[in-house]
Amino acid sequence: MTHLPTDVRAAIRFFAFYLANDTLDVDLLDGIDYRDRVFRFGSDLEMAFAIFTNVLEVDEEGRTLNDGEAQYRVAQWIRMRCDPDYTAEPPFEAWETELHGP
Repeated sequence: MTHLPTDVRAAIRFFAFYLANDTLDVDLLDGIDYRDRVFRFGSDLEMAFAIFTNVLEVDEEGRTLNDGEAQYRVAQWIRMRCDPDYTAEPPFEAWETELHGP
């Protein structure tokens, strides 16, 4: 059995840290207290991780290529959930918000 590459595990760990500590893309989410919403409703937290892992790209050596972009897409989705006047650019594609698993 193989494990996720160290770089991928680190990217997920930092994403979880930023999300939980209200430091996920501080410019885009400035003044928006999203934590209550994201952590109160399991489906919002589930979607945040789905978007992050769907957008995250990894090279052949297991190094992450765009963890900042993956975090930004999650921040855009959170902003849309908290601010009905906000529109993500570019709009989310179906593959970005796809939930995998049983």
